[in-house]
Amino acid sequence: MNQITVTGMVLSIAPIGEYDRRVVILTREEGKISAFAKGARKPNSPLAGAVNPLSFGEFVLFVGRSSYTIRSANISNYFAELRQDMMGACYGFYFLEFTNYYTREANDEREMLKLLYQTMKALTNVRLPNRLVRRIFELRALYINGTGPQVGACVSCGDKERPAVFSVKKGGLVCSECDVGVIDGVKLHPSTLYSMQYIESSKIEKLYTFLVTDEVLEELEHVMDRYCDVYVEKRFKSLEILETLL
Repeated sequence: MNQITVTGMVLSIAPIGEYDRRVVILTREEGKISAFAKGARKPNSPLAGAVNPLSFGEFVLFVGRSSYTIRSANISNYFAELRQDMMGACYGFYFLEFTNYYTREANDEREMLKLLYQTMKALTNVRLPNRLVRRIFELRALYINGTGPQVGACVSCGDKERPAVFSVKKGGLVCSECDVGVIDGVKLHPSTLYSMQYIESSKIEKLYTFLVTDEVLEELEHVMDRYCDVYVEKRFKSLEILETLL
């Protein structure tokens, strides 16, 4: 049996048997993995506090023929602030569920892990509205996974200069020469469009460094709600709970 050390965040847990847990971790080295945490449900287990959703750190794993087993964990950030804040926790669990849905085993998920970590840090920043954090996360996550809207040029001809409308059905901007027959096109506020372009193109470490007006945030929310309705096939339970609290 081989041993490896990975860095990652716990996405979800599930009870196994009387004392064990099945833990899903998004890791930098191995992508998304499932691992067994033996005895983790015992109160005196060293893993009891480590293998919980939101926990980020290093995990030492035994690699079996068909599964991983967690030997130990060194957690560098429990995101305790979110655990003590109902709204923050609801947003956090939504981001975890969204990430779990969009990531795959044996896939390079370093960008998603980086996005998830920076997003959780942003949730703890009292100067950033959680509503804005949510829309930044959704748009960048969709972009990373290849399903984000094209907001830098016309989706049909690639033009970057002509006036354009945003079409959810077309998957992005449609210029004035190509918008014949586009019935859902909307003219975005310049600041909304710029924000979307910045979210898709900036370094992840720089994502959560700006604020927008209420008008722009409301338009961004409207656009992302419509876009997710079309391109996100899953309805997240955590989002349903979150929306009952908003």
